[in-house]
Amino acid sequence: MAITRLGGANAITGTIPQGNIANASLGAVTALPAAIPTGKVLQVQSTIMTDAVTLSTSNTFIDITGLSVAITPSSSSNKVLIMYKMSYSNSSGDRFSFVIDRNGTDILKGTETDQNQQATGSFQTANSQNYWVFEAGGSFLDSPSTTSATTYKMQVNAASALTMYINRSGRGTYDGSYASSIIAMEVAAWL
Repeated sequence: MAITRLGGANAITGTIPQGNIANASLGAVTALPAAIPTGKVLQVQSTIMTDAVTLSTSNTFIDITGLSVAITPSSSSNKVLIMYKMSYSNSSGDRFSFVIDRNGTDILKGTETDQNQQATGSFQTANSQNYWVFEAGGSFLDSPSTTSATTYKMQVNAASALTMYINRSGRGTYDGSYASSIIAMEVAAWL
């Protein structure tokens, strides 16, 4: 349909055929109009961990080796949605906690302390039957406020000496095959 000008420069109606819009001019768009809602996923980075790992900790958060993901946000106003899933067992019935760490800072961690005055994360309790394999998972919407490369990783801590087994039971790798994963999704800032 042709464009029709009615009554001067401020009254234009009609439709511009798609073929008449140059891709180069669309590529020059740097921001969406305020009326257009955002919140779309812009990129997804993920790590799938299939190796069996044994970790020992006592009152110190340590990295879960191999369970990290890096993402570089395209805008400092965008969010990053972190989702994780872990398969694990431990050496005793003692309590322990997981946290999400962003570039050396714990971003999902409770403010309460245990009897050793250690800040806790989400406490889980495993039975002393160390051949049981459990799963933990969750998500967190982070505001990193950066356009620099950002690394998210899972860490574990225990109130007393604990051996943690990731992707295996406490008896050995022959008790099953397990996997863990962590996903980072950049989400465009919304109004």
